[in-house]
Amino acid sequence: MQHDVKQGLEKAAEGGKFAPSGWVAAVGLAERWLARAERVDALLEGLPSGLTGQERARAQHLFYGVVRWSSRLEAALAGLMTHSPRTKVRAVLLVAGFELLEQEKGGGVAAKVIHHAVERAKTVASAKEAGLVNAVLRKLAPRLAEKPADLATELAHPEWLVARWTTQYGAEATRKLLEWNQQPAPVYARWRTGAPVPGFLAPTKWPGFFEVKAGHWDEVRRLANEGALYLQDPSTRLCIGLLAPQPGETILDACAAPGGKSLFIADTMQTGKVIALDAPAEPGQPDIRLVRLKENLARAPHGVAVAQVEADLARVGTVFYRNLNLPDSYDAVLLDAPCSNTGVMRHRIDVKWRLQDGDFARHADHQLELLHAAAHLVKPGGRLVYSTCSIDAAENEGVIKAFFASRAGGAWQVARSVRAYPWAEGHDGAGAFLLQRS
Repeated sequence: MQHDVKQGLEKAAEGGKFAPSGWVAAVGLAERWLARAERVDALLEGLPSGLTGQERARAQHLFYGVVRWSSRLEAALAGLMTHSPRTKVRAVLLVAGFELLEQEKGGGVAAKVIHHAVERAKTVASAKEAGLVNAVLRKLAPRLAEKPADLATELAHPEWLVARWTTQYGAEATRKLLEWNQQPAPVYARWRTGAPVPGFLAPTKWPGFFEVKAGHWDEVRRLANEGALYLQDPSTRLCIGLLAPQPGETILDACAAPGGKSLFIADTMQTGKVIALDAPAEPGQPDIRLVRLKENLARAPHGVAVAQVEADLARVGTVFYRNLNLPDSYDAVLLDAPCSNTGVMRHRIDVKWRLQDGDFARHADHQLELLHAAAHLVKPGGRLVYSTCSIDAAENEGVIKAFFASRAGGAWQVARSVRAYPWAEGHDGAGAFLLQRS
């Protein structure tokens, strides 16, 4: 699959005298997203290798803009064409439409955007289709300048999700959340060493975390490869803070891939042992998350022993761990459970289009199952942190309430909890609950 994605995008980037360009690559990404509904992260992994760093960034920016604003763009395009064009031409219209929407917000000149799009369209489509692009974009520009009457269309989110959030958070907070989701996400780095922090990393209000400004990606890549920093959102500090790893402890990260939190635990401990467990990939399907988990564990401090285990937490018992010569009970367990990702939609930009209303109950059932499995692996007097990157109550307080309503809940108490809402905290959303075993 990964080879197919890259091959398709390289073909899309072959656009005559303008190739390779980020704009043409963005059209290729949008075309494949429209045609196959492929995951955004998988598509980005296959960007053409011939693009410069600047053009890669431009391709991602334009493509992300299309995905973020797709419903707003499609609504504005509705009725402007007698017949639906082929997918590539629709991708051209969406990329140019996002540019028009972005220029409108910034007070730019629509004519320049349209001219640029038409000239590029000549290299990836036919002359007749380029003429169609010209005609449609001239009609599209004034439509995008108009403010839609409803919030879901204005800020490009599914109506049912806007309604759900309005019920939970109220109208004002929901608008803030939607506006937050539609903005490009800053890049943050957690500094891992005692060496001086480079000046191009901007301090933040969260100790140990720095904002990575544009223009220094070569240095950032080098420092990441050397293990001096790890690209990570400040919200990750919340569950690690509740877990409070101590030197010499043995800790299980129960849903570990891609390993950023496992590494954070190891960095906090400096000595001890971290077991990083996650479900294996589907047969015949490589899982880049497990590859990155292995890479991240290799960067752990020398005083921390690490082990990577591929298994489904809910499907294995204590015997499984003993057979691997691993502990069957732990000082602390982190369960950063799979969830709806509603707190990280700045990063997971296609989640809102894939998510269905029934997914919240489905996730909560699975999370509760995992929580019961994790609880069995905590020593008496030990700690269990349940966390999600969801802001939905069903996946946070709802799961904790269900756990304490079960027989197993009698041996536990909630010591602390924290909820982070993006529009209030200024970073990704999350929920985290520290459970203490009697």
